[in-house]
Amino acid sequence: MSRMASTLFLSCLLLLTGCRHALAEPLPRIGIIGAGEMGGTLGRLWVNAGYSVFFASRHPQELKPLVSSLGPRAQAGSPLQAAQYGDVVVMAVPYGALPVLGKQLAGTLRGKVVLDVANPYPQRDGDIARQALQTGSGIYSARLFPGARWVRGFNSLAASSLAATAHQTGEEAVAVPLAGDDKGALDTVAQLTTAAGFTPVVVGGLAAAALFQPGGPLFLHTLTADELNHAIDR
Repeated sequence: MSRMASTLFLSCLLLLTGCRHALAEPLPRIGIIGAGEMGGTLGRLWVNAGYSVFFASRHPQELKPLVSSLGPRAQAGSPLQAAQYGDVVVMAVPYGALPVLGKQLAGTLRGKVVLDVANPYPQRDGDIARQALQTGSGIYSARLFPGARWVRGFNSLAASSLAATAHQTGEEAVAVPLAGDDKGALDTVAQLTTAAGFTPVVVGGLAAAALFQPGGPLFLHTLTADELNHAIDR
C-alpha cells in the first residue's frame, strides 16, 4: 500500500471511529432527591454502572462520606440542584415531603422523567398517605408535579433487598414492577432498572401502581419476571 493510500485509509478509519462516538448517546444524568437507604442504594448501583449521580438532601454536607466513597461520578447538593442536574430525577423522600417538593420543584421538573420510589404510610405521613392509597399512589404523586413524566418503580422492594439481589448470578434476575403513562419515560426507567441489575416489568399505566403500593398484592414480594407476570395473571 502506498504512503498516500495508507494516509487515506487511516483518515477514513479515524473519521468512522469519530462518527461512532458521536452517534453513541451519553448516559442520562441522574438526580436523587433523598439519599437515605433507598436513594443511597440506587445511586450506588447506578454509579457502579457508569452513571453520574447527584445526591440531594436538606443537609447535603452529611452526604460527603457517601459521595467520597463513590468517586468522581457522584456529587451532592440541594434538591433544587439535583432537579436541575438530572435528566432523570428520583424521588426517594418520605411521602409526606412530596407536596412541598411539588410546590418548589414542579416547574424545574416539567418535561423531565421522574422516578417515584416513595411509599405512603399513614402512620408516618398522615392524611396525605391515606389519600394517596385511596386514589392510587402513582396517580396521586403525579398530580403534585404537573408536566413531569412520572414513573412509579422500585418502591415495592426494600432497600436491603435491592442491595442483596442486584446482579444476581446463577439465578434469574429479580423483577422490578414499573408503572407509567409515558412510554418514553418507561423505556428510560427500564434501561436504568436493567443497569442496576434487575429485570424491568411494566405492569401498566400509573393506575396500575396500586398493585405494588403498600397493601397491594405485589408489595414487598421478591419475584422473577415470570413470577411477577403470573401474579398479575398475564
